Amino acid sequence: MGTPIRRIAVEEAFVTPDVAAGWREILARPDVEPGFAKLGGIMMSPAARPLVDRLLEVGPQRLARMDAAGIDLQVLALTAPGVQVLDTGLAVRLAAEANDFLAEAIAAHPNRFAGLAAVAPQDPKAAAREIERAATRLKLNGLIINSHTRGERLDLPKFAPVLEAAEAFDMPIYLHPREPAPAMVAPYLDYGLYFATWGFSAESGLHAMRLIMSGTFERYPRLRIILGHMGEAIPFWLQRIDNRHAAQVHVGASQRLQKKPSEFFRDNFLITTSGFMSMPALRLCLDVLGVERILFAVDYPYENDSEAVRFMDEAKITEDERRQIYQSNAERVFKLKAISNG
Repeated sequence: MGTPIRRIAVEEAFVTPDVAAGWREILARPDVEPGFAKLGGIMMSPAARPLVDRLLEVGPQRLARMDAAGIDLQVLALTAPGVQVLDTGLAVRLAAEANDFLAEAIAAHPNRFAGLAAVAPQDPKAAAREIERAATRLKLNGLIINSHTRGERLDLPKFAPVLEAAEAFDMPIYLHPREPAPAMVAPYLDYGLYFATWGFSAESGLHAMRLIMSGTFERYPRLRIILGHMGEAIPFWLQRIDNRHAAQVHVGASQRLQKKPSEFFRDNFLITTSGFMSMPALRLCLDVLGVERILFAVDYPYENDSEAVRFMDEAKITEDERRQIYQSNAERVFKLKAISNG
């Protein structure tokens, strides 16, 4: 009998009361982003109260659910849109306070929780300072960026301090979805398409592609980005992306990169299984990316943790692949102390 596999879930959400209060204030303003107006209105509705209660609780109830599902450790992150919809000064302060809260939760249960630091990209220099603090003082394990900030994405030159700090302190960025930016959201507002069914992946996939096509990874070759939801469909598209990019370079419609887009994706990205319980999707990602680039996640409390564990336990993969997806890849990427279960 081998050592039991340690089930580590790496996209598990929480929120603080102050961040939730900040959302309520933004939702009452006439300049609220259209996508967040719809999403935030649902999140703040009475029907969503049980969900919000689970987001707010990082203690015995969450641990009991983890035990029931068989999850040994959660990597916690401030849920979308985090502080990225707030005014700059408030966002900087609440990000730091959320990170302090997270560090305290981890200290209370160091074998059960790890965490990704929130930052306020609204102030890139302050975000860079918070990355340094999170890495050196709080000992957090990476960063959470909830896709666009006021319609802007990390490929823009103004965000260079954020990327420089993430690379310098070896803090992987979990590029988490949120509703599409104001400039693209209009056709998504009907039929619930702005939400997780489609708009979330469209937004975060676009963000990832902008990072690749802008040459971001030529400037920051050691930068690592994590995408949830089996890579937001990009693994399915990689061959065509390479094919069309080469054609567009030929006619002057795209800039030439040092490597193929798919090579940047394989070198600088990892993906997680969050929200996916599909063997064909997992098989495609294994074939296209390799097992070493795939991590297990649930997306708690938005997804059912027991169902996610059941899927991965029963997936038609080798036991070595299962161990890498559940445990060893997360321990490597997030510098988690390797401990036995218990």
